[in-house]
Formats: sequence, structure tokens, C-alpha cells
Amino acid sequence: MSHERRYSEDEVSEILDRATEAHTSPGTGVGPASGMTLRELQEIGDEVGIPKDVIARAAASLDRPVPDAAAHRTFLGTTIGVGRSIDLPRRLTEEEWNRLVVDLRMTFDAKGRIRQEGEFRQWTNGNLQALLEPTATGERLRLRTVKGSAMPLMGGGAGMMVAGAVGSLAAFLLGAGPGLVDAMFLGATGAALFGYVRIPLPNWSRTRARQMEDVITRLRASVESEPAEG
Repeated sequence: MSHERRYSEDEVSEILDRATEAHTSPGTGVGPASGMTLRELQEIGDEVGIPKDVIARAAASLDRPVPDAAAHRTFLGTTIGVGRSIDLPRRLTEEEWNRLVVDLRMTFDAKGRIRQEGEFRQWTNGNLQALLEPTATGERLRLRTVKGSAMPLMGGGAGMMVAGAVGSLAAFLLGAGPGLVDAMFLGATGAALFGYVRIPLPNWSRTRARQMEDVITRLRASVESEPAEG
């Protein structure tokens, strides 16, 4: 049996909206309740003058992991927390959950800990979390992490820079040479600490986001290729 993905009525409307950059008219037919394939959507696109590749890109955009706004955190202008989430069309079996845990461990090179409370399942490794929660139609996977050391170290470095600047100004006005040197040293130390933590953060956040997207992409492919039993 073919495992070609079939898009629901809501997804069909969303794909056509994205492809045409306009709202689909209420009278647009979207096929049976069982959904439509990408090929069928492209045939509809041909009828209204939308190129096949535009339909394909719009459909692919539905599969991209969604940034988790609740997990996104910034501090002093830089990202220190990232997250991705995705809604799955059905609940994961115990075997699929175990495979997901293995994938998480391999992707993030961390053993982590598994925990389950009722219908909620999670895998955590320090600030790195994978949360699986039930929804009306399936489950939602949330991946999130935060650079825990960034806030105190950057805050401390910024505080030392401010103290150094104030101390330098005061020493200069008072003509206190030794005090000026000490204040400048304090400020320079703070700047070095701030930069040491701040500079790698963009690469860290991009790497973590990409790893999360890779995990979600593999999970979605697995769920769609193995329909639930029953």
C-alpha cells in the first residue's frame, strides 16, 4: 500500500492559501474527508494556474517544525533559549517512543532521564527537554532548551563593565591614578567575561534548533510511514 501523505481539508486550504498568498474562497472543493495527496493538489493548482513547484513548497512548509514561542528566551540582546514543536496525527506507540528517546540520545549525545505521568511522557537532560503531551487528535512534541549559565555570567560581566566605567570616571575626576587602573582592569575583566559567554551563543542556538528540527523531521517521517494499528 502506498504511504504517500494525504492532506486534511484544513491542510489543503492552508496549502492553497500559502501558494496563492491569498485566502481560499469558501466554495473551493478540497476533496473527500480522507484528504488529498500532493499530486491531487498540484492538479487543482494546474486548473487555477499555480505552478506545481509552488504547491510543493507550500505543502512542505506545513511539515517544518514550528518554533516554540514559550521556549524562546533572550537576554541582553541574544538568544539563550530555543524550542521547536510539532503536532502528530496520532499517539506514539511505546516502541515509537523508545525509538524517539534513542534518537534524542544520539542527536544530543546525552543519556537523559525518562519520566511518565499519566498520558504525559518526557525525556530530560538538564535544561534540554522533550515533552510529549496528548492533543484532541494525537500528540504534541515539544523540544526546548536554555543555556543556563548564560544569564548569570553575562549579567555578571555586564555588571563588572558598568562598575568599571563608573569607577574609572570617578577616579579620573578625583585624580586617583591607582583607582583608575583598578577600575579599568575591572571593566576589562567584565568585558572579557561577557564576550566569552556571548560570542558562542548564536552558533549554539542555531545548532540546537537544527538538531531539534532533524529529530522532528525523522519522527514525522516515521509516524507517516507506519500508520497506527487498529
